[in-house]
This record gives sequence, C-alpha cells and structure tokens, in this order.
Amino acid sequence: MERLGKNINGYFGDRIEIQAVLRDVKTAARQHAWTSETFLAHGKLELFALRRPPGAPRASHYASRIYISTGIHGDEPAGPLAVRQLLQDDKWPPNADLWLCPCLNPTGFALNRRENHHGIDLNRQYLRPKAEETVAHAAWLERQPAFDLCLCLHEDWESRGFYIYELNPDHRPSLAEPIVQRVARLCPIDRSETIEGRSAKGGIVRPGVDPRTRPEWPEAFYLLTHKTRLSYTLEAPSDFPLSVRVSALVAGVNAALESCTAGNHAAYNVGAV
Repeated sequence: MERLGKNINGYFGDRIEIQAVLRDVKTAARQHAWTSETFLAHGKLELFALRRPPGAPRASHYASRIYISTGIHGDEPAGPLAVRQLLQDDKWPPNADLWLCPCLNPTGFALNRRENHHGIDLNRQYLRPKAEETVAHAAWLERQPAFDLCLCLHEDWESRGFYIYELNPDHRPSLAEPIVQRVARLCPIDRSETIEGRSAKGGIVRPGVDPRTRPEWPEAFYLLTHKTRLSYTLEAPSDFPLSVRVSALVAGVNAALESCTAGNHAAYNVGAV
C-alpha cells in the first residue's frame, strides 16, 4: 500500500463535516443505550461524553473501566469516524465499562486545522488548562473514577504507517503488541527505529518521560497523572486513504478492549507519577 503523497508541510487529505458525524454518533449511542452528558455548551460549541456500563453482570469477572477520546486535533478526521463506526457496530466486550469523548475540538474541524478556533493546540493544555474546551474536559474527568485503560485516537500526517505511544510506568502487561498485530492486517505499520524523535520498535514508542519535567501536557499526561496507569495514543498515518486510517483505529481499539477485558487489568491506585 503506497502513501498518497498529499501531505506536504501539513495535512491536505479528506475533510469531514464534524456536526454531521456527531449527529450520527449521538443517534448510534441512543440506539444502543448509551447515556450522554454535555459538559460544555457555549454558542455553537458543544462537548459531550458518552457512557456505557458493562453488559450482563458476571460475578466472577471484573468490569474493566476504559476511557476513549478523540477529535482533539481538527485535522485528524479518522478518530471521530472510527468512534462512529465503533458505536454503530456495537461489538463492545460485555465486561467493558466505557466512557467515550467523541470530539474534543469541533471548532478545529470546521477550520481543518490542528488548533481550535482561537489558534490553541488543546493537546498542550492539560497541565494548566486555560482554553474553555480543556477546562471543561478536565473538570469532567475529575468527576470520573480511575480508569484501567485510556485510549487516545490520533493521526500523524508525517508518519510512514500506524504506530502507538505506550505510557505504562508500572510495567503492567502490555497491550501494545496485540494492537499493532491487529492493525497490521489492515494498515502499514511505521517500523522506523525513531519516531517523532523517540526510539521505537515495531511501531511501538515507549517514552520514558516524567510528566513533571514537561512544561506542556497532552491529554495522555493528564490521564496518566490523575486517572490511569496505562495509556495508549494510537496514531493513524494521515497520508493513506481515510478508510484505511479509520479501519486501523477501529481495529486498534477492538484489540485493546479485547486484551484488556480478557486479561483482567484491574484498577491500580492512581496518584502522581
């Protein structure tokens, strides 16, 4: 599978009409008994989260608490489309206890740019939130319980293929290899030895980064510090067809959920890293 060669110094691939996608998301969520909570409503700007408790009770099985987010960069359309497909497919593991934020930067999608309508990269806002989107999202996260697993869905317009970041400071059983193996059936993997300036192996980046040393936090750092001990950022390659990128993210999420719920990744105490 060849790269499209469209992205020169930025993303120039397919765009989406985000409000139409979010209407589909809400429809699918209602059809499959998810609940919805709006945590920011300001003019035309709306941020909402979806919630789905585990299926039929199983006394012998722990229900893994899993958080999924996407759409924090407005030039990364595969994430909201993947969430829409996941909701429409409705093939969640029965012992998955799910929280889902389907789009954290809708104004960025309207402009087809990474930042929001004020030119702020929301994924650098989580140490000291100031943008209204990040302030509202962080406040919503504070009200949620600790998660066993967090998945942040992204794209990289420069990438040669799919890759993931793993934040796993306690060295819990890794989900990275099952994710990459599943995605590899559908999408090229970036097997570079260095990705985004960090050592990588087989499409997996395991940065040994202490969030306290970084002046700007992505969402994943906030989650690791306050809400989880296991976080994955899935990066689809933007210079491939949009359908391939969506399929890659859907496959990666499904692989992560299956491995997490089958492996009984019980919650760890969450504290400062």
